[in-house]
Amino acid sequence: MATQANKGKILILATETCAYPGANSVGQTHSTYPANTYILRVRAPVLFPEQFYLDCFEKGISGIIIMSCGEECPYEGAYHALAKRLDQVYKMMKERSLDIRRLRLTAICTVCNRAFLKEVNQMNDLVKELDEI
Repeated sequence: MATQANKGKILILATETCAYPGANSVGQTHSTYPANTYILRVRAPVLFPEQFYLDCFEKGISGIIIMSCGEECPYEGAYHALAKRLDQVYKMMKERSLDIRRLRLTAICTVCNRAFLKEVNQMNDLVKELDEI
């Protein structure tokens, strides 16, 4: 459940097998998280090309959290391929003077509601800090 609106938008790419059920468990416990958080249920974040992230920032997204299954990914090699792809995205972000802390990769399990909330709140605090500079 979202609380008061905030300035910067946070996009969460949540894997349907792990992180999305984790996000759902947050709602089931009636916990709150910032209203500027948008959750997109995805099959595998590795399917998104590098340019997707840059386009998101260009179109007004302030922070992106990729919540994946980590090493538990059902698609063999996908997590390592995603990490490698994000290394390229970080290079591209630096070239465009975008703070790389605006993009984070984390592993969230199906019942990790505390970890989910921690990640969202940390990103929200970072986004507010960077947007005030």
